[in-house]
Amino acid sequence: MVEGRRHTLRDIAATLDLSVNTVSRALSGKDGIGARTRALVRAEAERVGYVPNTLARSLVLGSAMTFGLVITNPSNPFYAQLISGIELRARAHGYSLLLAVTDESEEIEARAAESLLRSSVSGAIVVPVQGKVDPWRRLGGVGVPTVLINRDLPDLGYPFVGTDNALGAYQATAHAIARGARSIVVLEEDLPITTIEDRIAGFRRAMAEADLPVPRGSVISVPTRRYEEAALPWQPEQAYRVARRLLRRPALPDAVVVGNDYFALGLYRALHEHGLKVPGDMMVIGFGDYPFSEFLSPSLTTVRLPAQEVGSTAVDLLLEQIESPDAEPRKQLIAPTLVTRESTGPAIPRSRIPLT
Repeated sequence: MVEGRRHTLRDIAATLDLSVNTVSRALSGKDGIGARTRALVRAEAERVGYVPNTLARSLVLGSAMTFGLVITNPSNPFYAQLISGIELRARAHGYSLLLAVTDESEEIEARAAESLLRSSVSGAIVVPVQGKVDPWRRLGGVGVPTVLINRDLPDLGYPFVGTDNALGAYQATAHAIARGARSIVVLEEDLPITTIEDRIAGFRRAMAEADLPVPRGSVISVPTRRYEEAALPWQPEQAYRVARRLLRRPALPDAVVVGNDYFALGLYRALHEHGLKVPGDMMVIGFGDYPFSEFLSPSLTTVRLPAQEVGSTAVDLLLEQIESPDAEPRKQLIAPTLVTRESTGPAIPRSRIPLT
C-alpha cells in the first residue's frame, strides 16, 4: 500500500484473504455474511480509514475533476467574491466545484470533511472554523490535496493563502493618524479566529509607531450571532448597539476602525442620532469595500480585500499539490488596498484627550 493513497475494498480483501464481493457486502450490511467476518471487515476498514468512493472514480488518477470548497458563510460578501475567483480559475482547468457551508460549526465542518471524502474530490479548498484540525488532517492523510484559505491551521503544514489582514488594519489606522486622529477605537467581530487577531495586531503596530496609547477599551467586540442557526454575519444592529454605548463615554475617539463595512452602517446611525458628523466629529474606516460602501453618505473609506485574487491563487496552490505531491507547501499573503473616501476627510488638527 502506497502511503497517502486512499484504501480500497481490494486492499481490505487482500489483507483479510477475502473476496472483494464479501468485503463489500459486509460493509454495506447485506445478508449472507457471518457476524465474525462482518466484524473483521469493519475493524480493518476502521483501521485503515476506508471511505466509500460514491463516485466510483479513482482519487489517485484525479478522474473526479471536482474540487471541494468549504466556507463558513456564503452571505459574507468576501466569500461571494472568493467563490467567483475559485470557480473561474478551476473551470479554466476543467474542474467543477462541490460547495459545503459550515456556519462556523465544528460539527458541520466534520460532516463536510466526511462528505468530501465520500465524494472522491480531486482536492479541497477550505476556510476552516479554526477549531479541531482532525477532519482536515484525515483528508490529507488519505491523499486528498488540501489548501487552507483565509484562516490558517499551522499545525497541519498545508498550503495557505489569505489576505494580509494585519497590513490592512495597519494601513487603516495609519491613515486615520495621518488625518489627525490621536485616539482610535476598533470595533471587531467576537470570533476567536486569526484574521481578527491579525487585524488587532496591525492596529496596535500603527499606534505604537506613532507613539500613541492603546488604553483599555480601545478594542471592542461586536456580537455577531454566528453560532445561531441561519444567522447572517455582521449584524449592523449589533454594531449600532455597541456604538451607542461607545458614544456615552466622556471622551470620544477621533476615529473608529470597524472590522467590516456592515459595522459602519450601525455606527453611522448611532452617530447621526447623537448629532455627530462624519468625519468632522469622528472619522470612520471600514474593512471589505462592499458594493454599498461608496454610496453611503459620506462615502466610506475602507480596506478593499483581494477576494478574487485569493481565490484564484488557492486554485493554483491546489493544482501545484496535485501535480507535485512532494513539493513544499507554500503559504502566501496578498496585500489589501486602502480606498480613501469622504468618511476620513482632509487632514485636520485634533486636540481631544485620548481614551482612559
